[in-house]
Amino acid sequence: MSVVKLRPASKTIRPHQRARAGALRLARRYALLIGTMVIGVLGGILAVTGLEQGLPWLFGGYCTIVGVGEAVIMVRQMMARVFGIDILAVLAIGSTVAVGEYVASLIIVVMLAGGRALEDFAEGRAEAELSALLDREPRIAHLLTGDDEIADVDVGAVAVGDRIVVRSGEMVPVDATLESEDAAFDLSSVSGESMPVTTHRGEIVYSGAINGSTVSTLRTIATAADSQYQGIVALVRRAAENKAPVVRLADRYALPFTAVAVVIAAVAWMISGDPKRAAEVLVLATPCPLVLAAPVAFIGGMSRSARVGIVMKGGAVLELLARARTVVFDKTGTLTTGTPTIVRIRPESGLDATQLLRLAASAEQYSSHVLAASIARAAQLAKLTLLPAEGAVEKEARGVDARVDGRLVSVGSRDFIATRCTAAPSTPISGGELAIYVAIDGRFGGAIVATDPVRANARDTIARLAAFEGIGSIRMLTGDSDSTAEHVAGEVGISDLRARCLPADKVEAVRAIDDRPVIMVGDGVNDAPVLAAADVGIAMGARGASAASESASAVLLLDDISLVVSAIVIGRRSVRIALQSIWIGIGLSVGLMIIAAFGFIPAVVGAALQEVVDLATILNALRTVRVPRATPSAKLSS
Repeated sequence: MSVVKLRPASKTIRPHQRARAGALRLARRYALLIGTMVIGVLGGILAVTGLEQGLPWLFGGYCTIVGVGEAVIMVRQMMARVFGIDILAVLAIGSTVAVGEYVASLIIVVMLAGGRALEDFAEGRAEAELSALLDREPRIAHLLTGDDEIADVDVGAVAVGDRIVVRSGEMVPVDATLESEDAAFDLSSVSGESMPVTTHRGEIVYSGAINGSTVSTLRTIATAADSQYQGIVALVRRAAENKAPVVRLADRYALPFTAVAVVIAAVAWMISGDPKRAAEVLVLATPCPLVLAAPVAFIGGMSRSARVGIVMKGGAVLELLARARTVVFDKTGTLTTGTPTIVRIRPESGLDATQLLRLAASAEQYSSHVLAASIARAAQLAKLTLLPAEGAVEKEARGVDARVDGRLVSVGSRDFIATRCTAAPSTPISGGELAIYVAIDGRFGGAIVATDPVRANARDTIARLAAFEGIGSIRMLTGDSDSTAEHVAGEVGISDLRARCLPADKVEAVRAIDDRPVIMVGDGVNDAPVLAAADVGIAMGARGASAASESASAVLLLDDISLVVSAIVIGRRSVRIALQSIWIGIGLSVGLMIIAAFGFIPAVVGAALQEVVDLATILNALRTVRVPRATPSAKLSS
């Protein structure tokens, strides 16, 4: 039993202190909006008290200060070779102040401040699914002490091997195995399973699962930092912090839009001879549609992807998914289930199938290799009692030697067994199968044939990806033999494959692809390098946080390969809605600018109309939160 410390009691915060701290946070967050509203109220007081002659000084002075501040930001960005949407804000404020339209100038500042507040609200609405994960992160564990008393401790103080209690309705704080009787757990926060899953004694329960109606006792198998839910939370935090493509997407249209606005304003001034006409045009050219459309759409897309079981590590992933031209798959654990199943046992040297399986499973019982787990699972299904194994020595990726019941038992590849016995004949196998060889006291004991089944929906997923317009190539990279690779590729419908790949070979193959961006889908630690090398790495992360998940651009929280299709659907729809929202804002603004050029929209009215344009772009961009699941018709996402 590990030594733990009780979680220190939190400092009591009085309600009025909490309210004061919240008010200060809001004031700092919306300082420009609050300051502008205060100036507006002061202006109203001057107007009703007969001191309206002070309005130009109040409004004009304040707007000049704001304009200078925006200009400083603009210059700094230009010095960094970033030419973006702040130019329009400075032009609109400066032009209205210059021609004496102080009320319109103040409305523009209100619009900018209000637009930023609306953006903040929209982002909060779109990030609801992401922040829900963070809010539910377990912080307390009920630790069973040596005298079977319960102590509430910080979840970070729980060590591997500790026994914890999870009460009805509580979240499992760390990955653990169930020690008490069978129990039902809600896994919706972890894997998206909509129905409670019955877990049996000895099975793993991942952190984030919600206990059902019984009190359960579990033994921890990981610390909080290494547990499933905390790994998901870490990915979500990274996703929420990375919003890089937002500015890039908006800035692609900022300079052309600025040029069009300046030309319309200049022509209106030249034809009318009135500089106010140019100011009226520039009022309608404020950059809020560009500022708001992209961030809201991308964060909405990330929120929707989290809801269906995909964590995106930033909006840049959505852009790359939308433009993807090549999709590459690993085989084991990706196109296949990753859990080999024993299909045949071929005993030799006078042994029967039961004896061969018992000896092999006994020798392999301490191995962590996936094939060892398959042999152990077959022995368990056959209700065999395993024998004690002594002096077990495992040769990584080759085999294991152990002394079982007084006999030296070796289990592994054909090459490995060939060094342990006089004759190890090749066992005939079909495509997609592999043979595990066994030697006993220097004699060939037989072979156990296993197969890694192809996922039930793998072929349909490949077909749907092939139907996407723009995706020209679907490939498979695997370290398996040619026969196994060809069998699996034929099963799922992939014609472009490469077998016998080491991790470095996969990286080289992906980097050599010309038709980019490239999506790489993989599972396991050996896929981490190639996931990092691809333009978009997608990790099958449902079985726990791993090096692959850390290296990937997106992580599938469900063990469902069809989510790759959903990720592309969401990426394409998010980018399309972002661009659509930008063009709605640009179209409405240009139309209103042309009308204003003929003198039909005063500056004050134009500033108010621009706020309507902003609202239209936000509402349209929020449609990404409601992206539907991918349908069998992939053309719907094109």
